[in-house]
Amino acid sequence: MTTTRTPDRPTETSAPVEATSVSPTVRQTGRRALPWVVLGAIAVVVALAGILLTGGRSHSGAPLDPGSAAPTGGKALAQVLGARGVDVRSATSLEQVRTDTAGGDATVLVFDDAGNLEASAYRELAQLAKTIVIVEPSFQTLREVAPGARASGEPTGPADAGCGVAAAQRAERIDPRATANTAGSTVPGTFRLQDDGAACFADASGAASLVRTTFTGTTVYLVGSAPLLMNDGVDREGNAALGLTLLGQHRTLVWYLPGLDDRPVTGPPDIAALTPGWVTPVLLLLVLVFVAAAVWRGRRFGPLVVENLPVVVRAGETREGRARLYQRSSARLRAADSLRIGTVGRLAAVAGLPRTATTTEVADAIAALVGRDRQQIRGLLVDDIPRTDGDLVALSDHLAELERAAAAAVSPADAGPTGRMEP
Repeated sequence: MTTTRTPDRPTETSAPVEATSVSPTVRQTGRRALPWVVLGAIAVVVALAGILLTGGRSHSGAPLDPGSAAPTGGKALAQVLGARGVDVRSATSLEQVRTDTAGGDATVLVFDDAGNLEASAYRELAQLAKTIVIVEPSFQTLREVAPGARASGEPTGPADAGCGVAAAQRAERIDPRATANTAGSTVPGTFRLQDDGAACFADASGAASLVRTTFTGTTVYLVGSAPLLMNDGVDREGNAALGLTLLGQHRTLVWYLPGLDDRPVTGPPDIAALTPGWVTPVLLLLVLVFVAAAVWRGRRFGPLVVENLPVVVRAGETREGRARLYQRSSARLRAADSLRIGTVGRLAAVAGLPRTATTTEVADAIAALVGRDRQQIRGLLVDDIPRTDGDLVALSDHLAELERAAAAAVSPADAGPTGRMEP
């Protein structure tokens, strides 16, 4: 038998359909990118504002901080001093200086560029330390510590020692000017001495970068330029030799950068200073009492309110609504009481008792009528307390069964349904 193979029917080609472009248009792309463009513009504005406020400098750490490795820090000098056996201790408050100079054999370096330290505090420093090195002292500091010295202009260039101070002679020549990396971090200056102190590294005009004087019996060195002790300037000329000699004279060096704790308190006292100490605990206690009372009263359900409604409500709806309220509030005992009240009234009618009969009398009459134990009947009508929803359902069933038994005992032929609303 020969089978003829039918050639495949060529696939029909449909006419080309013009496709709709789903690529976003330039307008749509611009709308989506608009929030990011706005955020980017804000970031650029903030960055430019920061650059303008800081003058384009990016220093890290406080100027002349002994723990800072930035160009304006003093870590290089502090580490070399530590390697030579000097105990370098950093302090940011006068209280710390009191603790660190307990041994008495100490040098205190003070650099207060923010003006946090009172001028009168130098009298206490003079009692704590054997030598004080004040870097870039303010006008008030000069007036308190060295009345015979006054501030002059900025240093103009390198200067030779030109004095008999041992530290200056060892350094021979220094360059107190700021470098490109430290410019603007501080304000270097010079001094003109008008008393018997020693002025060193003076320029052609006689303005000195280092002054040695005494204050209440303590040797004080006034250093007019902080950059010569900074990381980026300590390696120029004899700056390192001067710094090591001035700061390494004693076993302990307290590197003191006064902070806000040393700033003098001015003006009237604030509300915290005028408030007695017991006010805050009492206010907190009152707030806690208010919160506890709000939680207590907010979670407490009030009593049910009976109100005559101007509408007709089906008994089944009332029953279901009240049952849901009882279930939601877990009011099992109230629901059981409602069932028992109805049962006691119907049982009293079955037993022929008046409406004024007590529950005990009804229980005794029904127990004699159905032939059950009196305590069992009283437990169903009064004493038993349902603990769970299952106990409540079981109690309802027992009450219904008791009503049927009582009705059967009175009229065996007409033992029909009870008077309860049963489905």
